[in-house]
Amino acid sequence: MSTGELLSSEPSELKFPFELKKQISFSLQLSNKTDNYVAFKVKTTNPKKYCVRPNTGVVLPRSTCDVIVTMQAQKEAPPDMQCRDKFLLQSVKVNDGLTANDITAEMFNKEAGNVVEECKLKVVYISPPSTAQEGSEEGPSPGVSFSDGKHANAAEFASGARAFTEGLEAQEISSEEKALMTKLTEEKNKAIQQSNKLRHELDLFKREGSKSGGGVSFMFVMLIGLLGIIMGYIMKKW
Repeated sequence: MSTGELLSSEPSELKFPFELKKQISFSLQLSNKTDNYVAFKVKTTNPKKYCVRPNTGVVLPRSTCDVIVTMQAQKEAPPDMQCRDKFLLQSVKVNDGLTANDITAEMFNKEAGNVVEECKLKVVYISPPSTAQEGSEEGPSPGVSFSDGKHANAAEFASGARAFTEGLEAQEISSEEKALMTKLTEEKNKAIQQSNKLRHELDLFKREGSKSGGGVSFMFVMLIGLLGIIMGYIMKKW
């Protein structure tokens, strides 16, 4: 805890479990132990990297105020996991009944004669919790929250279920195709056998026609037509 005469902050350091490409939030609690209204302002050395809500406000007498500091998703890890970023908590005594909308930058100007209390807060990167720690009964560290942890788990579960369903559908389609191929193969074999039988009968009719010296019989014409139909059926299937 970082303790001042006007406001105290808990904890005294901003500890972020650093993970690449993940936005992480940290909760900072400000406590007013006095009987006065106290206005505060939070500054940082790296404003593009952090978002503070609220960054200004008023803490009522004997009350507390929660400030959420969010670190934006980082693409690269710092050398040796050392962070040089710092925060400055400024607090000043104000008139009773003052609201956050009444706060001005001039209130925290020391050169104007205002008594401004300042407290510096360091930023510390810590290793993210392991899988075993996440599954234990101890739970997450106080004051630290991950903005997308729950949603990420749900998305991974949905993705796995979708992949499993697609795999089953692919197996069902493969079985249906296999059954269809088997059926078509059987039909092809039957058609080929029938075609061979008709060819044999045609040869017999030709021999008989040659012996009798006559023309082509009506049955011979019918067999030729039937053979053409069967061959056309085979070509259509394949």
